[in-house]
Amino acid sequence: MPPESSTDHVTPNAWLSIVGIGEDGISGLGAQAKDAIASATVVFGGKRHIELAAPLISGEARPWSTPFDTAMHEVMTLRGTQVCVLASGDPFFFGVGVTLMRHAAPQECRTYPAPSSFSLAASRLGWPLQDIETVSLHGRPIDLVRPLLHPGRRVLALTSDAQGPAALAQLLASSGFGPSRMTVLEALGGADEHLRSCTASDFAFDRVNDLNIVALEIRSDGLPRILPLAHGLDDSLFEHDGQITKREIRAVTLSALAPRRGELLWDVGAGSGSIGIEWMLAHPSMRAIAIEANADRAARIRRNSAAFGVPGLEIVEGSAPVALHGLAPPDAIFLGGGGSDPGVLEATIEHLKAGGRLVANAVTLEMEGILLAAHARHGGNLIRIQVSRAAAVGAMQGWKPAMPVTQWTWIKTGTEQEQ
Repeated sequence: MPPESSTDHVTPNAWLSIVGIGEDGISGLGAQAKDAIASATVVFGGKRHIELAAPLISGEARPWSTPFDTAMHEVMTLRGTQVCVLASGDPFFFGVGVTLMRHAAPQECRTYPAPSSFSLAASRLGWPLQDIETVSLHGRPIDLVRPLLHPGRRVLALTSDAQGPAALAQLLASSGFGPSRMTVLEALGGADEHLRSCTASDFAFDRVNDLNIVALEIRSDGLPRILPLAHGLDDSLFEHDGQITKREIRAVTLSALAPRRGELLWDVGAGSGSIGIEWMLAHPSMRAIAIEANADRAARIRRNSAAFGVPGLEIVEGSAPVALHGLAPPDAIFLGGGGSDPGVLEATIEHLKAGGRLVANAVTLEMEGILLAAHARHGGNLIRIQVSRAAAVGAMQGWKPAMPVTQWTWIKTGTEQEQ
């Protein structure tokens, strides 16, 4: 059967138009986008968007309700009616188009994007968009910018409001990036467009427009808090009480977990959260759940996740195996603390997706015995990791061995029989 093809993204079943509109209003729209607004029975959008498009709206104008309805009930109840949704710039770049497509099929929609704030900012600065980092902090934690702070790099950060640039400046200055150059680009594409630059340390702009994007040229002073791209970040970067998978062991463990884009990790007995945090740092699409019974450690994981720019790390306070019930099934599991408790290893094996990876570390003889037995039953790979560090021996130096770690790595095929 020949593949389906089409030269037109509009189908006979299309009832929903999604129109990106910029600060230049209807003057920046094409003829088809204008017609989509004018012919709609109902037009949804933010109050600003509706005001910009007002000369074209002949149907009912409905500003978004507060709080914003991510289920899009108001829009979807009008399925079959000619509806237009207004959005900022490109609706599919951190925009409402992404939310709508969770509930509507592509063939139901006509989409007319405008340039995104990132595209406009790059064009004003002459920056090659493909070579820089972009991050939306609009309605999202500002900590998301932290992994991008590497000297010599350029970053475009979309903020939520007028206070966003000042908050960014404070974060940069407090993290050792005070010399970074900041350019605040306000109301791009409109009559009030304005660009201002300063260093993060000297930031003192007032009356910043709520519609702004900040261009960062990252520079550092002293010893900035840089988050390297490699696995096995320095232990000193983490807040911990000693319950942490040490740097060298963590690097080997992350390698065995083999992160793949979009996957979910369970970090069982998470301690400081270091494994889940580094898993999420591998790619923005990564997800992780840290399961930790100790309330103080759970609070510490929350602070670490913010400091490492992965505030989306989910934290479950409780003990395995009970705390595992009801969680989204994982693609990979790391079993560290609490692995020797009754039923924990068996529960992780049960919950793991077919094709998923399980990595379990042991430093005690009791946990090592459990892993040896699991290896005998299920197979997989079993290794022992021994690390020695140089330390003082009187007036000289010698090797001080750390506790050896036994590591079991196993892939669930989906054909295992209960034993």
